[in-house]
Order: sequence, then structure tokens, then C-alpha cells
Amino acid sequence: MKRVKRVTRVAVAIALAVATALGGYAITDAAGAQSDARLGPGLVHVDVGIHYSRFSFSTLKVRPGTLVEFVVHNDDPIHHEFIVGDESVHARHEHGHEASHPPVPGEVSVAPNDVGATFFRFDKPGRYLFACHLPGHFAFGMHGWVIVAK
Repeated sequence: MKRVKRVTRVAVAIALAVATALGGYAITDAAGAQSDARLGPGLVHVDVGIHYSRFSFSTLKVRPGTLVEFVVHNDDPIHHEFIVGDESVHARHEHGHEASHPPVPGEVSVAPNDVGATFFRFDKPGRYLFACHLPGHFAFGMHGWVIVAK
């Protein structure tokens, strides 16, 4: 029993050290709780949950020079998409005419109860919208912001 507790304490210490080194997840949850920590720079991994046609967070903060791997977990019985980018990207998608997306940085379609992934590099400071543009999903609240700042 002592060995299990020791191993658990070591695992927790390692997890905390990694989280501290990465700056933690700067995410605003559905309840509005927010951290000022920023991810990056470099490669970071962010899990994006979808449940009841809602993303698991509404704000993500990163530093310039951050490459984010978004791993999108669709726990709904319907299709969703995760699109992140500038205004021109969202202008192309806002009417939800594309049923699925080819492997393009910042765009992924996720089937019901499935997982998809995409990468996006945030080099310039600013605000980048992420959203699901399938019909009615954006209006229902499936959108948020990636804030890039030093």
C-alpha cells in the first residue's frame, strides 16, 4: 500500500511540474471561471470537449509562437465541427454548407461520439474565433475565442 501511495504522489508531482512548465491551461469554463495563465510558446495539446452542443470552454489564452493541437471529443449523437482562424476563414464557413472538412490546419469535422484533431499556429497577437458553423450550432452558442498575447 505504501508503494502505491508513493507512486501516486510521484505521478501527481510530475503532472504538476509539466502543467507548471506549460503555463497551465488558460481556459474559461462554462461557469465563467478563468485563469490568466497562457499556454506556449511551442507545441501544446488542448482537449476540446463537446457535450449538449457546447464546447467545454469558451476562452483559451496562448502566447505568440504557439502551435496548438486541438483534440476534439464529440460526445453528442450529432455531427459537429471545430473551425479556428481569422475572419476570412469564418466567412467561408458561416453558412455551414460544408458537410465535412478535409485535413486543413484549423478545421476538423467530428462524427457523433468520435474524436478528431487539427493543428493551428498562433503567431500574431489578437483574437481568433473558434466555432461550429453547422446549421444553427453557432447561434446555439458553439463558439469561443483564442486570445494570443504575451
